[in-house]
Amino acid sequence: MKHALISPNETAYSYDGTALGQRVAEVADTFFEVAPPLFWAECSDDVVADQFYYTGGEILPVPLPPPPPPVSVVDQQGPTVVAE
Repeated sequence: MKHALISPNETAYSYDGTALGQRVAEVADTFFEVAPPLFWAECSDDVVADQFYYTGGEILPVPLPPPPPPVSVVDQQGPTVVAE
């Protein structure tokens, strides 16, 4: 089990600017003494700093932005959607 260092003075935001919770500033195998208001919370092994946030006692992933819309290419036969 790993430990996530939570920074309650820093807000984690979604891609659209929505405030999600408190920033996960670091992830470590063993925790060490930190100054308040920082604190440690147990987390799963897949948690990564700045890609997860802490809210309501849970550590959750920051949502990814939606994929961009398909690119439309116009040729002699009309528009064609090109997958990327």
